[in-house]
Amino acid sequence: MDLLTAPIIGKPLWMWAGFIVGVLALLAFDLGLVPGRKRGPREIGVRDSLMMSLLYISLGLGFGGLVWMQLGATAGVEYLTGFVIEKSLAIDNVFVIALIFGFFAIPPALQHRVLFWGVLGVIILRGIMIGVGAALVSQFGWVLYLFAAFLILTGLKMLFAGDKPVDLNENPALKWLRRVLPVSDKLEGERFFVRGVDKRTGKMALLATPLFLALVLVELADLVFAVDSVPAIFAITTDPYIVYTSNIMAILGLRALYFALAAVLHRFAYLKQALAVLLVFIGGKIFIADALGWEKFPAGLSLSITFAILAAGIGWSLWKTRRTTPSATAGG
Repeated sequence: MDLLTAPIIGKPLWMWAGFIVGVLALLAFDLGLVPGRKRGPREIGVRDSLMMSLLYISLGLGFGGLVWMQLGATAGVEYLTGFVIEKSLAIDNVFVIALIFGFFAIPPALQHRVLFWGVLGVIILRGIMIGVGAALVSQFGWVLYLFAAFLILTGLKMLFAGDKPVDLNENPALKWLRRVLPVSDKLEGERFFVRGVDKRTGKMALLATPLFLALVLVELADLVFAVDSVPAIFAITTDPYIVYTSNIMAILGLRALYFALAAVLHRFAYLKQALAVLLVFIGGKIFIADALGWEKFPAGLSLSITFAILAAGIGWSLWKTRRTTPSATAGG
């Protein structure tokens, strides 16, 4: 019992262990490692993905209720704010994932496999980044202001930069992978690697399939998004437990969210502008709180403004694109 109540990064061991066990159980269920779940390639329809998205959102909100009961109202509101922000930023990530899948011509039945392993990598990567961020903020308080300034600059850049066509053939990471790895030209089912003839040497070698290249680019895309999302949540709270749990609970539903939104991405044409304004607000509220002499920007007010910004962006997008089709996508 003493071991379970021992503090780990500010919280009892049982709180961390319980959360991690729950996450592993969800991942096992999704991978098909429990009875009743189908294994192998499977295409997820919009209806199923919507149901799964609702399930993951309900689990995320339910966990927020547990945080509220265990740690208090302020912690509960901070968790909910972080969850909403991370889920919103994940929608922007969906645009990039759709671009990657389209470029490699990954069929829907194989996309789930890439997304599963991609999310597993994200959980590990976010844990490392949040751990480093928490250590920096605890040792050097001024780092929080650096995060805030970075968010403001990133938001302003997103707001005024405009959209440019993306050519993945020119992506430096993809060029490097093709240069250092023997690569197969075609998909081989769910396999990331196959035995075949290396075109460069004419010898048998282990070849990376397009499915593996897609996985690497999905992971790199999340790394880029994490540079925005991790400072964003630290601007809400510096509690490592709330930062990590809100991040992971939002990310866990990314697979289902992708399949639910992939067919209607054109309806979110102005979401990026709303996210840009949100990043500016999140960064700016730290300086606003200091200017007004507040110890901290009120959590309830922060959540209300976050909802208002996102609702305005989504509502405007749906209104402006009400007569458009997927082929007339305005971009995100």
